[in-house]
Amino acid sequence: MTRETHSSESPLTEHTDLPPVVTPAERAAVGKAARKLVPRSTCADFSVASDRPDPIDLLLEQAVTREPDLIPIRHSRMAVSPFTFFRGAALPMAADLASMPNSGLRVQLCGDAHLLNFGIFGTPERRLVFDINDFDETSPGPFEWDILRLSASLVLAARERGDKPAYINSLVMGTVAAYRESMASFAQMSNLDVWYSLFDIEQLATELGASLPAHADAFSARSMRKVRSRNSVMAAERLTETVDGELRFVANAPLQVPDPTIIESLYSYSLGHVHTNAELYRRSLSPERQYLFDDYRIVDSARRVVGVGSVGTRCYILLLLGRDSKDPLILQVKEAQPSVLERFAGKGAYSNHGERVVVGQKLTQSASDLFLGWTTLMLPEAGNRYFYLRQFRDWKASIDYTMLKGDGFLYYAQLCAWALAKAHARSGDQIAISAYLGNSNVFDKAVLDFSLAYADQTVIDHQSLIDAIASGRVTAESGAGGAGDSHA
Repeated sequence: MTRETHSSESPLTEHTDLPPVVTPAERAAVGKAARKLVPRSTCADFSVASDRPDPIDLLLEQAVTREPDLIPIRHSRMAVSPFTFFRGAALPMAADLASMPNSGLRVQLCGDAHLLNFGIFGTPERRLVFDINDFDETSPGPFEWDILRLSASLVLAARERGDKPAYINSLVMGTVAAYRESMASFAQMSNLDVWYSLFDIEQLATELGASLPAHADAFSARSMRKVRSRNSVMAAERLTETVDGELRFVANAPLQVPDPTIIESLYSYSLGHVHTNAELYRRSLSPERQYLFDDYRIVDSARRVVGVGSVGTRCYILLLLGRDSKDPLILQVKEAQPSVLERFAGKGAYSNHGERVVVGQKLTQSASDLFLGWTTLMLPEAGNRYFYLRQFRDWKASIDYTMLKGDGFLYYAQLCAWALAKAHARSGDQIAISAYLGNSNVFDKAVLDFSLAYADQTVIDHQSLIDAIASGRVTAESGAGGAGDSHA
């Protein structure tokens, strides 16, 4: 079987005359041919197109398909800073990236690879690992789009930290170099070794621990125990109460609102077919996990607001019980709307966007959640919607980059770059991509130029949101700023 490095059906790719790829040398030749057609230096060529869509219009467009009462929360969170605006502005950036030349070397993109969409979580084998942890926008596209989004987020986050320009330049250059060097390493590996690659958090603790201020204590044995305590039992202690002898979700509007209609929707029939939506989810799990799921019963549900860019999409939590009330399992039920990449990079293979997210995550992540699956729900106010399910908390945690010293922040950013390279190597042609990148820092410099320019543009776009809120064009909820529970 051969690995395709491009798709002749994709509107992004013009390399339809390239021959089929078989040997490593031929795969490398594809990357070098792509470099001639689209030089690496073109990544630096960001400028505001004369027909650039108004980013505020794009945000308002997204609001049409979201829950109206939550949109002001989303806007207020995005208004906090240029970086929080950037986190919610995946659609405007996708439009900007689509206006630029691209390599044509396609992978399964994260689609929203900013700095805070990486983190710690537990594998089914009970190992703590570091990887990409957000896949709402995952879809096929040119590999460089992910590294451009990560690098621009680094500039914005570093500026917010107060880092000096020289450090920011070295931060971005070092991060892109780490991606390039990681891809070169993956290009030398066997197929199985690429797929077995993961980053154990114990190694991260060893590498980063010394770079943290003493009071942060982020990677001590005590801190790791705290991460391992972030599970359904702890979540149930904080999010539920006992009512008439039964556990039920507490009300904390608008962030958490009990909503029993979600259970009703789970047990309605999927799109008029013979299976209920709960059974559709169950069938998306592997057989042994179906057996585990069958040992639980669903007892309550609630709507919950999470994240920044996700605010307004429908998100719920389910309370399930196993052997008794001391054996809870909380699943997050998160709406999957079309990826922001699809209108620019072409649609993927899945019409159910919950399935798109699940397959994209399993394709690119080293190890995925035990209960990761997908379904549809019929909502009275919105009709049929696509959803994916996963554990609400299962050893999930993020690293506070604001606490990292210079070398520690660089190491963390490089680790994010490694995770991206690993994801792209699993889903694309690592040999062709490595050949395209080459051994020099030409690509690194181009990405730096792009990132600085795009961060400047984000400051302008953020101010546009502030102005739109002030004029009443955009609604925002006072006091609802903040990052949200992005790693739930």
